[in-house]
Amino acid sequence: MSLSIGIVGLPNVGKSTLFTALTKKGGLAANYPFATIDPNVGIVDVPDPRLQKLADIVNPARVVPATVEFVDIAGLVKGANEGEGLGNQFLANIRNCDAICEVVRYFADPDVVHVDGRVDPAADADTIQTELVLADYGTVERALPKLEKEAKRDKDLKPRLEVAKRLYEWLGAGNRAADLDMTDDERAAAHDLFLLTMKPILYVANCDEDQLADDFAPIAGQAPIPICAEVEAELSELEPEEAAEYLASLGLEEPGLAVLARAAYRLLGLQSFFTAGPKEVRAWTVRIGAKAPEAAGVIHSDFERGFIKAETISYDDYVTLGGEAGAREAGRLRMEGKDYVVQDGDVMVFRFNV
Repeated sequence: MSLSIGIVGLPNVGKSTLFTALTKKGGLAANYPFATIDPNVGIVDVPDPRLQKLADIVNPARVVPATVEFVDIAGLVKGANEGEGLGNQFLANIRNCDAICEVVRYFADPDVVHVDGRVDPAADADTIQTELVLADYGTVERALPKLEKEAKRDKDLKPRLEVAKRLYEWLGAGNRAADLDMTDDERAAAHDLFLLTMKPILYVANCDEDQLADDFAPIAGQAPIPICAEVEAELSELEPEEAAEYLASLGLEEPGLAVLARAAYRLLGLQSFFTAGPKEVRAWTVRIGAKAPEAAGVIHSDFERGFIKAETISYDDYVTLGGEAGAREAGRLRMEGKDYVVQDGDVMVFRFNV
């Protein structure tokens, strides 16, 4: 599954530094607005200790983790919804992403210029939300005349018009579209509007090293993930043993980026199932709630079209019983059909017709 998360924020909040550390690829990080113009794209592994435990049993030739795509998007400024700065380009790049990771500045560095001349995380987050809400308000406003004409010709389109009207009022009051109480049918009807504030969002508090243990006030009801982008950048350049020592000296068990990658995976409503054999142990990405044929299709479309059964072992059973043979002997290997809902951590083998 190719799903992407856009890293957004005001200029000079550390987006590109975070992106470079996250993806271990070069990106321009500079002390001036709009250092990032064209978005950088990087694929990030989702840390999962279960992979190594499976590998210890199977001894495969390689281990392949799940991944998430991150996109480093140009900094936004007030008035972006009207084209200020790189507003139109910024908003178009967000629209192409599946979710948003907003970086908010908490660090205090007089040598790094804040676009508004002060460090105020709450105000920064409010600026971003306001611009996205205003952009969506304009989108719905422009869509309404067309929807009204279409609804007159085709009454089946009336629900789409009605939800657009509700969203127009809701956005006009300064609210995110995702926070409007809608039925599943209404959300489906709103999907074609491609609203920015319908996208799931998580917040990163880019803080100083000595703030990593702090509890930051929630932003839009969410606790931001504390990350020091400078520390993460240093960690990304160290060998594993050196990185572990550095983390220990900071009192941390793992890099903040590992926490972020897993949070992003959950934000997108994703989970992992595994395949395990002598060639490889691999984590495959599937949406939460997916049925067995859909999971099979993640591996190859032929597997979904010709799906027969899925040999399935829960992760806990697989590890406790020492692998497939032990699970089979203990009666813990199950044959699941088309209606089986895949569970996080399932170890699966698919049977299919060619």
